[in-house]
Amino acid sequence: MKKVTLMLAAVVAACTLTACGGDSAKGNAITFGTNPEFPPFEYVTSNGVIGEFDGIDMAIAKKIGEDNGMEVKMESMEFDSLLVALQNGQIDAVIAGMTATDERRETVDFSTPYYTATQVMIVKEDSDITTAADMADKKICVIQGYTGEVCVQDMGYTYEAFKKGTEAIMELVNGKCDVVVLDSATAQKYVSDNEGLKIVEDASAFESEEYAIAVQKGNTELLNKINASVEKMLADGTINDLAVQYTEAATAE
Repeated sequence: MKKVTLMLAAVVAACTLTACGGDSAKGNAITFGTNPEFPPFEYVTSNGVIGEFDGIDMAIAKKIGEDNGMEVKMESMEFDSLLVALQNGQIDAVIAGMTATDERRETVDFSTPYYTATQVMIVKEDSDITTAADMADKKICVIQGYTGEVCVQDMGYTYEAFKKGTEAIMELVNGKCDVVVLDSATAQKYVSDNEGLKIVEDASAFESEEYAIAVQKGNTELLNKINASVEKMLADGTINDLAVQYTEAATAE
């Protein structure tokens, strides 16, 4: 019995020193959650910067890992499941073109904002929609959980929500809806990919919004690491260069 006790003590000590293998690896890795349906920020391609994932956010996540000596892993999920997964500990952070709203700040902490965007309307080139008010009697499509859905809700308009941006755009292309409300950078990508569409802006109806990276409430250690890297990339122009690079690549395709 004494020998067994000593052996167990030795195992516990070994686990404490090595963090039992898996835990040790976790300390040198960060798992981000994303929704790869939001080009040019995140999308799936044959040769991404993090596995199959590519885009502005993916390049930012990779740099955060490099700056902090951490392996970066990416988990794909529905946009409206990301914060739940974060709170449940399934992922360490969320990077998904996510707007840092007051409502979301109640449940998670956000990094220093790294990108400013606004909502726009995607319509057919012959559309008579010129302002947000013109959507009142139109069929509107949004992407579930995105800021565009919130904006349309706040305006009191009825709409149809899709889980993927491509699905909403196809509704418009096929004449099954009149307008899609979406973030500006992603809207540019969809308009360049689909002939016969255009973007309509209405600054009086859509305020600018800031994208940031979410972490669990109170996870100051990780937040500080992310902020240090983000602020460095903002200061040296890295994020601006990535935005130009991916936006130009998207519109050139």
